[in-house]
Amino acid sequence: MTDKPIPKYMQLKGELLSWMESGRLKPDDQIPSENEIAVQFGMSRQTVRQALGQLEKEGWLYRLQGKGTFVARQETRPLQTSSMIGMMTTHISDYIFPHLVRGAEAQLRGSGYSMMLSSTDNDKNKERENLEMLLGQPFKGLIIEPTKSAQGNPNLPLFLALEIHRIPFIMINERYPELHCPCLKLDDEAGGFMAAEHLIELGHREIAGFFKTDDLQGANRLKGFTRALHKHRLPLGADTVTHYTSEQKHSVPYEAALKMLQGRQRPTAFVCYNDELAVLLLEAARQTGLSVPDDLSIIGFDDSTLATATEVKLTTLKHPKELMGIEAANMLIDMIEHKSAEPPKDRIYKPELVLRSSTKRLEQLDRS
Repeated sequence: MTDKPIPKYMQLKGELLSWMESGRLKPDDQIPSENEIAVQFGMSRQTVRQALGQLEKEGWLYRLQGKGTFVARQETRPLQTSSMIGMMTTHISDYIFPHLVRGAEAQLRGSGYSMMLSSTDNDKNKERENLEMLLGQPFKGLIIEPTKSAQGNPNLPLFLALEIHRIPFIMINERYPELHCPCLKLDDEAGGFMAAEHLIELGHREIAGFFKTDDLQGANRLKGFTRALHKHRLPLGADTVTHYTSEQKHSVPYEAALKMLQGRQRPTAFVCYNDELAVLLLEAARQTGLSVPDDLSIIGFDDSTLATATEVKLTTLKHPKELMGIEAANMLIDMIEHKSAEPPKDRIYKPELVLRSSTKRLEQLDRS
């Protein structure tokens, strides 16, 4: 399947929805003209027209002949309020998230539902704000990605409020441990194990791992990585693992990689938290005059578009992305339309190793 970015009209639709939800545009306010919106967002008028048409169809906007387009009052949105699904992710328009969103949106639309997107920007305060907004709307159900899931859940009362109000919700990629909602996720521990074992099978023994540990995905990938090293009786040295937070992702792992690669006993391979980091560490290898994979093997995670965007194509672990979005939508629709005593079972995806040119057997490496 060819990866495609999230459609521009959907990005614009989400932005205009956020204006209405935040009060920047109030009921009966006239919205800017198509031309003004096109100029502001750098989009074509056709794209703007498509986004506005969707919002009008869903009951968010209404038109007055000869006057313009206006924000609808809440009570005039019977279609929207009866069929709206909320989807809240840590990001919307980059990395693997457009594929998740596209899969869910297409499935929901095909089943007669509309979708409202929101993003926490990986910030727990924004997660709280979004949850407060969602609780104030008559959504049929919610698809939620937790924010920094390894750093606790200060917004637990709001999640419990969803249960109290009997609003069905599911989580994707991970789940806060205190909650019992269904979850669709990759087996990240198995993925971390597979990444390290692939390199071990290629003869590597000095392997460094880099993991973002403020979310449970990264913590579990690290757990699998260390399990593989223990299984094969490889020591954990002081520089074996570099862990970092979201805010440190552009600095801490890069600086640690430079230091390792400039040392006398440098690693022969890197396991990276995701493809985004792997691309960054490719640059660290270049800066130290090393070639990938001739001098250093690197393995990523998620099989994102970044995995094939550079001259070195990344060996990586596959994330289901669009399939996860589709199956999350199907699971939520089933919860809404076929209420049962037992919630659906979790969906755990098995990681798949995608072999490309960034890893190489150690015997062929030239370390002179």
